[in-house]
Amino acid sequence: MSTSPEPIRPKSSAFSRYLFVLLFGLVLGAVAAVMLLNAWKARQDPFPESLMHVQGWHMKQLGTKASENRCAATDIIPHLKALRVTADDLETAFPDESDDERFRKHASAMRATLDEAQANPPINCDGVNAAAAKIGENCKACHQDFKG
Repeated sequence: MSTSPEPIRPKSSAFSRYLFVLLFGLVLGAVAAVMLLNAWKARQDPFPESLMHVQGWHMKQLGTKASENRCAATDIIPHLKALRVTADDLETAFPDESDDERFRKHASAMRATLDEAQANPPINCDGVNAAAAKIGENCKACHQDFKG
């Protein structure tokens, strides 16, 4: 009867097991959260935000042209035209608000301001700044009522 001693094995501590399970749970939770956010974002309509970004970019271009003293009609009119074309899509982009009389008035006022700016294009940088300010007032009025 040989009694050979059992080999000594290090005892795995409960702490390391709990730490592993905790880290595994955090990683799994992070992956699940990213997947849920991506699925939620895919269901949203990108058109309204995109329209606002495009209009904002053209408004910024008007300001940039005026600050660079590049206020010739060839520099300004394309941005006014783009703003006017995108203003036609305001009701389409925001179907929930399109039934609201205030929203329709804001959209109509925006188009009227842009029509006026195209009919009488600014001839100098002061005119560009004035037109941009008037367009900005239309934007601000609508955002105050609907964006909060």
